[in-house]
Amino acid sequence: MHNAYICDALRTPFGRYGGALSSIRADDLAALPIQALMQRNPDVDWSALDDVVYGCANQAGEDNRNVARMAALLAGLPETVPGSTVNRLCGSSLDAIGVAARAIRSGEAALMIAGGVESMSRAPYVMGKAGEAFGRTQCIEDTTMGWRFVNPEMKARYGVDTMPETAENVAFEFDISRADQDLFALRSQQRVAAAQQAGRFADELIAVSVPQRKGEALRFDRDEHPRETSLEALARLKGVVHAAGTVTAGNASGINDGAAALLLANDDAVRRYGLTPLARVLGVACAGVAPRVMGLGPVPAIGKLLARLGMSLDRIDVIELNEAFAAQALAVIRQLELADDDPRVNPNGGAIALGHPLGASGARLAATAAWQLVRSGGRYAVCSMCVGVGQGIALAMERI
Repeated sequence: MHNAYICDALRTPFGRYGGALSSIRADDLAALPIQALMQRNPDVDWSALDDVVYGCANQAGEDNRNVARMAALLAGLPETVPGSTVNRLCGSSLDAIGVAARAIRSGEAALMIAGGVESMSRAPYVMGKAGEAFGRTQCIEDTTMGWRFVNPEMKARYGVDTMPETAENVAFEFDISRADQDLFALRSQQRVAAAQQAGRFADELIAVSVPQRKGEALRFDRDEHPRETSLEALARLKGVVHAAGTVTAGNASGINDGAAALLLANDDAVRRYGLTPLARVLGVACAGVAPRVMGLGPVPAIGKLLARLGMSLDRIDVIELNEAFAAQALAVIRQLELADDDPRVNPNGGAIALGHPLGASGARLAATAAWQLVRSGGRYAVCSMCVGVGQGIALAMERI
């Protein structure tokens, strides 16, 4: 097997729903980190790039028509460079990195870009075709996230719980209190604030120039979703599923926009183009769980991956766990027999504070983990996410 190295990893700042990035088309947004990779690595022969693999969960609007290929062309890559889009919902771009790494490790590729994009602000409304001539029962579906065009058999057999409902299911079954969820959310906000203050996102962030209707373009270079809060403020928020529920807007990830991309290479490409590896991809694993408790997906995914690598969690220095909801993150952490505030888990905060643009979040986790290993001098990192409809995905890397 060949080595698959992460040689660069970057992302746009994440924008709020309807925020700074909402005026940028999804395919244009996807192109931005690819352009930045090209600028940051000028000695690479980009015509030698084997493929661009991007994750995207929606693909119903401007991200349709194979957004990876569109992004590659819009970014200015040679038209001979192909592209493909993968969809594992929230885990899409982590899956894209896995696809790229497997191609390199097997010897079928030498140089790849992997990443993902999501513009949740610009996700369209869609309408199915009429079931009968002159039908008047059409309904409009919102593609921002969650179920649409539900299969009755799926609903009967597995249910079609919304994402917040799955978090409430996990909170109930694993006795995750509202107080613990709010404390976890506050800790995420505080860790992100500390990371921003210390400049720990500088290596992975690129600035985005956002055209304005009047005047000069806006320079967007800082994540927009984090906010100052307190336990008292979080406690005042009502449940989003029902008033007495524990899942709130304050202890859940956001609806966001963003894109991220990583440059992966084998040993030959590293030498040929003078690249500096940040980390080596060790493997990727996926697992399934009941859709109604989809948030537990990281537990079997991490277990499968570490067993395959012959490793235990106590050897892992950085654990980037996507915070879809505080309830599911805490359930996963406790099932892994870790402390709620384990300093290895999301040391720079997570999606509750940074936001969760679905198709970009996995690549963000990998980028953050790789740069955190470099800064801290740690050796191993694991990135993991829960995935809608009941899955988990995990990726392991080793600092070079």
